[in-house]
Amino acid sequence: MLRFVVFALLLGVCASAGKQQKKKETPQSLSRGWGDGIRWVKSYKEGLSEMVKRKKPLMVIHHQDICPYSQALKKAFAADKSIQKMAGRDFIMLNLLNETADERIAPDGRYTPRILFLDQSNTVRTELVGKFPSHLYTYEPADMTLLAENMKKAQKMKKAEL
Repeated sequence: MLRFVVFALLLGVCASAGKQQKKKETPQSLSRGWGDGIRWVKSYKEGLSEMVKRKKPLMVIHHQDICPYSQALKKAFAADKSIQKMAGRDFIMLNLLNETADERIAPDGRYTPRILFLDQSNTVRTELVGKFPSHLYTYEPADMTLLAENMKKAQKMKKAEL
């Protein structure tokens, strides 16, 4: 009988500890650390739909959680207030951990980090690039000024199309 009581007590403690751990885990937001104040879409398909509906360009950020370059870029992106403001106000925002089947959003290969802009005609703006000739759509943390300039150009293109 004593064994049964001890067993029941241990089982109760373990179950209680499991419930506490579940409470501490919070679901990861769509921002994935790129900016909680930004409205993010869930998928590439949703991004394309929202781009047409809201008449804003789509900004696609390809990254990986295990990539140190992606993590460094994410930190710089999230810390830059002007980029956060433009991203939230002027773009449909999508960050992808997994590649999509659409080859258009990998114009020079599938690598991370990679940031691309699509306009209202569903065209990747291939002229909006970073500074690396072998990975055109890569930005480093020190490239936030260049990224902001490209964001402004993408926004002007959107206005010119309307």
